[in-house]
Amino acid sequence: MTSPLLRWAALLFALFHIYCNVFASISELWLAAIHFGGFVAICALLDNEAPELTHRSPRYWLNIALAALAVASAGYLIAFENALYARETEYIASDYVFSIVAIALAVEFTRRTTGWFLPLLIVLSLCYVLFLGRYVSGVFAFPGLNLETVLYRSYFTSEGMFGLTARISSSFVFLFIIFGSFLLKSGAGDFIVRLAQCLAGRFTGGAGLVAVLGSGLMGSVSGSAVANTVSTGVITIPLMRRSGFSPRFAAGVEAASSTGGALMPPVMGAGAFLLASYTQIPYLTVIGASMLPALLYFLTVCYFVRIEAKRLGLAPSAAGKSESVSAVLRQGWHFLIPIATLLGFLVSGRTPTTAAAFATLSVVLASWISPKPMGLADVFAAIVDGVKAMVATALLLVSVGIIINVVITTGLGNAFSLMIAEWAQGSLLITIALVALASLVLGMGLPVTASYIVLATLSAPLLFDLISQAQLLEALQAPDLPSNVAATLGLFGGDAALALQQMPLEMKQLIRAELLPAELLLGMLLSAHLIIFWLSQDSNVTPPVCLVSFAAAGIAGARPLATGFTSWKIAKGLYLVPLLFAYSPLITGSWAERLEVFAWVCPGLYALAGLLQWHLEKPLNAISAALLALSAALLLWTPLPIYAHAAGAALLATLVAWQHSPASNRRKTIPA
Repeated sequence: MTSPLLRWAALLFALFHIYCNVFASISELWLAAIHFGGFVAICALLDNEAPELTHRSPRYWLNIALAALAVASAGYLIAFENALYARETEYIASDYVFSIVAIALAVEFTRRTTGWFLPLLIVLSLCYVLFLGRYVSGVFAFPGLNLETVLYRSYFTSEGMFGLTARISSSFVFLFIIFGSFLLKSGAGDFIVRLAQCLAGRFTGGAGLVAVLGSGLMGSVSGSAVANTVSTGVITIPLMRRSGFSPRFAAGVEAASSTGGALMPPVMGAGAFLLASYTQIPYLTVIGASMLPALLYFLTVCYFVRIEAKRLGLAPSAAGKSESVSAVLRQGWHFLIPIATLLGFLVSGRTPTTAAAFATLSVVLASWISPKPMGLADVFAAIVDGVKAMVATALLLVSVGIIINVVITTGLGNAFSLMIAEWAQGSLLITIALVALASLVLGMGLPVTASYIVLATLSAPLLFDLISQAQLLEALQAPDLPSNVAATLGLFGGDAALALQQMPLEMKQLIRAELLPAELLLGMLLSAHLIIFWLSQDSNVTPPVCLVSFAAAGIAGARPLATGFTSWKIAKGLYLVPLLFAYSPLITGSWAERLEVFAWVCPGLYALAGLLQWHLEKPLNAISAALLALSAALLLWTPLPIYAHAAGAALLATLVAWQHSPASNRRKTIPA
């Protein structure tokens, strides 16, 4: 933002959000409307700062007109909401005009910030609920609603564009993006990269490990994969190339690592706040459950880096040897204060918005004990940068509310779940595979957050149902069932398996709530949503459309599509770890059970990475590859007994020891 007027407007807009979220009480619908109108206006006026636009350009004045319309659409809702209810929600001409204007602005400015796919999906959704549904046969048929009802539900209620996603955008997401902007402005980015170099730079493949650690630490603050890539990649990708990694592999490591940043607590991107709001699970519980899975993902990327370094014969890097960890921490320990403040407020039970606001304030206060204290100019710049970074996310989260409203109103979610259930025939594994395929298709046109929202709305209830199936079946086979449950089971001849297969989903929900512990149900619900949340990240690194990989390829000077395939292979944890959510107690179990799963899976992922690279400590041959595959299966298939895991670990240790022994040097191996 170069215009002083626009910079001051951004500052006041951010302060207004902080005031409303922390200190004041304002209608959530009104705040969401102001949030939308303000960001549309900022987006339009930002476009006027393009060098080719002058005061004589028609587009310049069109942007000003659109900005004014955006502010007017928010003002109209606030001013005339009570009048509409006084008329018993009967629309008049001005209601039609401003409702259509608001939806049209959402479509146009989403197109400007995210491309054509989401706007076309919004238009198609509205056409479906208005008239197209009656021309569709089968489970997706819908008789249609009149224009007044659709506009009212989309604009004036908390079920449409100013619904849940908009409220989350105007509270949690905005304040955490401001927090991340302050951290980066204070110099935390340089501290993170230096710390990563000290911790990982001296190991085999050290430059790549620096990228993994640095991107993980940076992503845990920023929550944005693309921003993570461009901020850390300009340092880590050249570092990896100088150490001997190919441009394609260096870019793939950075893309995979930056994607994992959105999975790493304490800030996991907008999707994590949506997850917490959808499930009504405290955000602290979400990030607590996400810590071990995130570590597993980054361990997988580290394994690929180490194995590739071994394959190329790269010596341990000199990066990080010039500085000690203690020296870096002495100079930058104050950057840890805001993170500690954030976690402290969350643990104490305060809301995420309050935690983010005070953590942001602590960034400024902590900087005053550093060599580079933040002044008013830095604070001003951090807020403006945060507002600018929020534009695309805000418009996306408001606009996608229109689609969610259509899905809920028409029952598309239930129809989609029934379709997947029919295809999967009750198989949880096939269901997860179909959800992964759907996330990849959606991810070709939708940003990660929108992909999660759509998939969670459509398939989370089915995944939750299938994950809880085994425990519910065991509970139904108990001899002392409650009388109402026993009577329901009698309708199916007393056969619990047949009952679960044939009874409606709503009936299963009631029985599940009565028979299973609430804590276990909460863990299963979180598992279902985390599966979707993780799978929705795959569009970042999976061809043909993988924006994070393309951004990394641009920095590395590598071919974009080849980089996409490399990052897709390195990011295999995106597909493997969600299977653990479904088939192990990694989310639902006690901490002892979670740590046990973690301990066995760590070497299993190393074995699998070696198999995919056809190299462990040394190149593999057919026999060692078969043994490695057996080791990976024994370690990763968590339902196996502990002695099977121990056998897998022993087999892996034997293979590693053999490849380090002098005898292996005399064996002819198949090169990678």
